[in-house]
Amino acid sequence: MTVFTDETRTRAREIIARYPADRSRSALLPLLHLVQAEEGYVSPAGVAFCAEVLGLNKAQVGAVASFYTMYKRRPTGDWLVSVCTNTMCNVLGGQEVYDTLVEHLGVGHDETTADGQITLEHAECLAACDYGPVMTVNYDFFDGVDPQTAVGVVDELRAGGRPTPSRGARLCTLKEMAVQLAGFADEREGAVADGVPGEPTLRGLRLAQQHGISAPGFDPNTPIRSGKAGDKPAPATPAKAAPTGSTAPDVPAPDRKSPQVRTAETRQPDAKTAVPDAPGTKAPVDGQPPAAGDARAAEAAGAAANKPAGDGKPAGDDTGAQERNLREAESNGGGRDSAHDKGAQK
Repeated sequence: MTVFTDETRTRAREIIARYPADRSRSALLPLLHLVQAEEGYVSPAGVAFCAEVLGLNKAQVGAVASFYTMYKRRPTGDWLVSVCTNTMCNVLGGQEVYDTLVEHLGVGHDETTADGQITLEHAECLAACDYGPVMTVNYDFFDGVDPQTAVGVVDELRAGGRPTPSRGARLCTLKEMAVQLAGFADEREGAVADGVPGEPTLRGLRLAQQHGISAPGFDPNTPIRSGKAGDKPAPATPAKAAPTGSTAPDVPAPDRKSPQVRTAETRQPDAKTAVPDAPGTKAPVDGQPPAAGDARAAEAAGAAANKPAGDGKPAGDDTGAQERNLREAESNGGGRDSAHDKGAQK
């Protein structure tokens, strides 16, 4: 089992300290990136570590780790190469790019090369249709690729190089990227740089400027409020809730309650929590409600239509073996264990 370094444990405490004490569970996502930064994937030991520092059980952590695809559940290479094979990129040749890399690297989807450097995957969508076909290396974009350029990128990676993405800063390994996603600065030279805008993006901006299109009611010169004293927007007047027809008293929204308290109250409300079936609550009905006598007659008719429960075995049960075991048990007297074993063997 992996023993995480003191640096990782220190960073874990820093991550948890970013959140209010009763919201520490919100630190789970960056913590999963943190353990992935040390091991290259979220291992069972990483799940146990996150559960330990947050006071959760491993099932709760595992459910989150298995939901998001950015958390890898088995060892992953330094370079995660993702090729978009969704509709737009596929029409433009994305599938051909992926098939070429499969043959060139000798691996399939979510598999890692023998040298442990590259993990290949096909992606359903990389949200860059206007640059298709696209592939990413550790989520940095290489736009307008074809089979030859894709092979050139992976060969350069295997040779120790770091090819320049079409948009974005210098490439970093999967572990280095996970440190950033956990919320820590990347101190490498050139790790943070201004990305180069792509032509399709600039084209849209130029068309907007040419035709005088802008977001309605937005002034780009409006200063961003800092939240300091004297620089706060006027409090919004809360809208008056529409009548619901309920006689239950109004209660304030439980904004300051922890998620655990809200969940518990949902399952078993207390006297202060208004719920649809609380005593005194009127449920809206369509039309005239039935008379009490009609309701009793309907209830009696429904009860009469139900057949009484019988002693018959459920369909599919094999009663023969059970009856043989009972007969043998009676004939052998007290030898219950031997009779059971003998009947089971039959």
